[in-house]
Parts: sequence; structure tokens; C-alpha cells
Amino acid sequence: MGMSTGSGGGSGGRRRRSRHGSRHAVMSEINVTPFVDVMLVLLIIFMVAAPLLTVGVPIDLPETQAKALNSETQPITISVNEAGQVFLQETEVPLDEIVPKLEAIARNGYEERIYVRGDKTADYGTVMRIMARISAAGYKRIGLVTLQEQTQ
Repeated sequence: MGMSTGSGGGSGGRRRRSRHGSRHAVMSEINVTPFVDVMLVLLIIFMVAAPLLTVGVPIDLPETQAKALNSETQPITISVNEAGQVFLQETEVPLDEIVPKLEAIARNGYEERIYVRGDKTADYGTVMRIMARISAAGYKRIGLVTLQEQTQ
């Protein structure tokens, strides 16, 4: 009686091993479905987040007929709103601190591209003082940002 129970248990154990071995053969294939799911979720996240990465200072830009500049890298942006407040990227900065802060964040030194965005109702003198300070500091690639003029 003991022998028959022992031999029955031994054969049952062998069967489990053979099933277990065949299961490993099936699992050796790569399942790409979770990878595709993750990539699609990331694609959707980046598509939604990309428009939000622009400069967040609300400015009513003047319109011109000038052509758009080709830019490979993200420029440093200085904005002046209608109240005369000055923003470096999205942070408000006093007029006296613009050049030291520019020097701290400029990766390309004096060859860094700097865009000045001025609200069309902003004081012209404030915009020119900012440009004069940046130019006097040695930065050579300064540009004014405008909207493309709409012809009707």
C-alpha cells in the first residue's frame, strides 16, 4: 500500500515537471503588447503636454509682415507685458537683474539666441532699455517676436 502511494506520487510529480517544462517553452516568446500599450500612452501624454510647454506669459504681440526665423534650439525669451513687468522665460525679474540672470542660464555664452517679446501696448522705452542692456552685455543674437500680419 505504501509502495503504490509512493509510485503514484512519483509519477504525478513527473507529470508536473513535464507540464512545467512545456510552459517555459511557450513563455520564451516576447510579448510586445504591453510595450505597445506603454508607447501609445506615452505618445498621448506627449501630444497633450507639447502645446503647454510654450512660454506662459500672456502677451498681445504686434503683427508684422516679417518671415519666421528658423531655429534649431529653444531660445531664451524675455517678455514685457502691458504693465511694464519684465519676465525672463516665465519668471518675473527686475530690470537690473536681467543681464546677470542671462549670463547664468546662457549655455552658448554670448552667441545665445535671445527673443524679446513686448506687448503692443507696453512702453516702447522699456523694451528698448531691455534690448540696450542685453546688447551692451555682449549678446549678439537678439530678436523681436511679432505675430504674422493677417491679410483680409
